[in-house]
Amino acid sequence: MDSVKNLLALTSQKGASDLHLVVGYKPTLRIDGVLQPVSEAGVLAAEVTEKYVFEILSPDQKDIFLANREFDFSYSISGANFRVNVYFEKGSIALAARLIPEKIRTVEELGLPQICHQLTKLRQGFILVTGPTGHGKSTSLASMLNEINMARDAHIITIEDPIEYIYPKSKGLVSQREMRLDTHSWDGALRSALREDIDVVLIGEMRDFETIASALTIAETGHLVFATLHTNSSAQSIDRIVDVFPSVQQPQIRMQLAANLEAILSQRLLPKIGGGRIPAVEVLLGTSAVRSTIREGKSHLIDNIIQTSKDLGMETLEGSLATLVKEGKVSMEVASNYALKPEELFRLVK
Repeated sequence: MDSVKNLLALTSQKGASDLHLVVGYKPTLRIDGVLQPVSEAGVLAAEVTEKYVFEILSPDQKDIFLANREFDFSYSISGANFRVNVYFEKGSIALAARLIPEKIRTVEELGLPQICHQLTKLRQGFILVTGPTGHGKSTSLASMLNEINMARDAHIITIEDPIEYIYPKSKGLVSQREMRLDTHSWDGALRSALREDIDVVLIGEMRDFETIASALTIAETGHLVFATLHTNSSAQSIDRIVDVFPSVQQPQIRMQLAANLEAILSQRLLPKIGGGRIPAVEVLLGTSAVRSTIREGKSHLIDNIIQTSKDLGMETLEGSLATLVKEGKVSMEVASNYALKPEELFRLVK
């Protein structure tokens, strides 16, 4: 393996989700959630990883990387698209590349809840997809956004770091903006979006209170906003959004969030029996009970509302895991490793 391009091609050929290059280790692939060293490759030396990384960076990107010590960018080779992060560790250069499938899969192909179809029909509101890094948030959002793109003549703007999925030309008009390449800041891009005749906005990640405030304002002014957060549950997501603001602003944010929140999907990707991965998804919908709970600052009641609102389309993470176990798609051992409340999972599976 004398080139990073060969390793990226191998990542695509083997259907791996990620490629890792770290000095002192062999190049490593993540396949179905499991890390596997590339057997035919040697252990990486510092000068080799540096050569590999500089091979795919432009001169401007190289300057930014060396100045900031980490850098995100997108890279394409032989029809395969990657989201790449380069960084320093122990003074040496390292790389993590995520393979972005060329085809955007449908809600059914991904195994997402059917409620996702209803969410794509909304004309305004705030929809969050949450979960740990690497658990398919971007893929789920792309699936829902592409459903809108295929069905409606909507102007969709995405703000990403970097751009991941490329949306096909269809009924919709899709403008994709990449951080640093097309805009200097999340906040600036979001403020600008209000002057760009938008219908739908995708925010790749809500990182600070300016971004969150702008997202809520866009939803409040009659647009449909999709965004991601690195949180583990719906209740935690609500707390994170409110807590990022100074205490004097929090009542106002609770009011805005209560008025505009349509759904929070909190997902995990699990190894599937027979290979591949499948999502388990907690679903919170913006019912009147949920809105009241958010306004009153009683997010500790959210889990109970989800548990008692299954008939409305809500689902606990444990309920979703139990369904996957009963359908023979996921083992009980795997499901229990991902459950937030393992005792509840055992009760549901019995």
